[in-house]
Amino acid sequence: MSDNRRVSIRVETSIGDIDPLAWDRAAGATASCPPPNPFVSHAFLQALEVSGSATADTGWLPQHLALEDETGAVIGTMPCYLKSHSQGEYVFDYGWADAYERAGGRYYPKLQVSVPFTPATGPRLLTGSCDGAEGRRDILAAGLVELVRRHEVSSAHLTFLPKSDWAALGANGFLQRTDQQFHWLNDGYATFEDFLDALASRKRKQIRKERRDALTNDIEIEWITGTDLTETHWDAFWTFYMDTGSRKWGHPYLTRSFFSTVSETMPERTLLVMAKRDGRYIAGALNFIGADTLYGRNWGCIEDHPFLHFEVCYYQAIEFAIARGLGRVEAGAQGAHKLARGYVPTTTYSAHYIADPRLRAAIDDYLSAERRHVDLEGAALAQHVPFKKTG
Repeated sequence: MSDNRRVSIRVETSIGDIDPLAWDRAAGATASCPPPNPFVSHAFLQALEVSGSATADTGWLPQHLALEDETGAVIGTMPCYLKSHSQGEYVFDYGWADAYERAGGRYYPKLQVSVPFTPATGPRLLTGSCDGAEGRRDILAAGLVELVRRHEVSSAHLTFLPKSDWAALGANGFLQRTDQQFHWLNDGYATFEDFLDALASRKRKQIRKERRDALTNDIEIEWITGTDLTETHWDAFWTFYMDTGSRKWGHPYLTRSFFSTVSETMPERTLLVMAKRDGRYIAGALNFIGADTLYGRNWGCIEDHPFLHFEVCYYQAIEFAIARGLGRVEAGAQGAHKLARGYVPTTTYSAHYIADPRLRAAIDDYLSAERRHVDLEGAALAQHVPFKKTG
């Protein structure tokens, strides 16, 4: 695929066939800093592939786009997959697929532009930050539409987008969708107590009680990151992950080797929060560290203790973010219970290209109503944040 600006797009079925440094530059890396969002780094996406987590065998066939200039230099990329199902996405289109197939259409396969199994906002049209980035984003979007045509698939879906990319894709004819998550925002807090002081008295007392109760029975908390991460930690966490994954999805998405791979290739961006009792680990949460955001991803346990989930996943994440000077904690999909713990409603964005004009018209009508509902729900939830009332 090419245009009159003497650029071309190639499609690769393995991220290993795209130069890691070029990919990371497109994802915003500099000579001294990795990509701000860890999930679109070459290391993270390659870990998903080489571990067997996101491959053709699991219904995630890589179709990564690499935008090249006339010299062959990579100046833009897009993490893209040809999918035979809608699992592991967290932006649900099962109803669209069912309706289309009942009407005689074929919804699968489809193209998915996302980070597999990761409901975290981040760039998907990776073009760096230098002059011309906006134009390159438009070219990548057009290349995605061409890929839909060449594969003769029903659709392409870009999920958990920054709002600016969502708006740009909407202007280019993509359908726009919104949803809701709960994020914690750092209002310049120096300590966890500073954060508590910003809460209404009743909520402040509730959190203090939950934290106290969570650590009864001599439970201790550890933060483990960087070179301190060992296979012993990952063996323990794998047990937790398998228990939670088996109950939630029936079959966990990530393989055991995925955790070892990210520990080896991006240890400084990986954080385990582990709970220990009587000398053994009983619960843990996996997080990834961005330039200004801590991303909570997976949790599990082998013992049930009151409020331990809140402590390990939410309060320890806040403590870590404050200690590192991070501006935000994204604690994953859904979960209105996060509201009472200081996480506020936050809109998330996705964009969708639908090839069949009949299906497109039906989904467009649906999304118009859904966006209104999301706006109303967000406004209602914002009335119940636990912070002190001002004014």
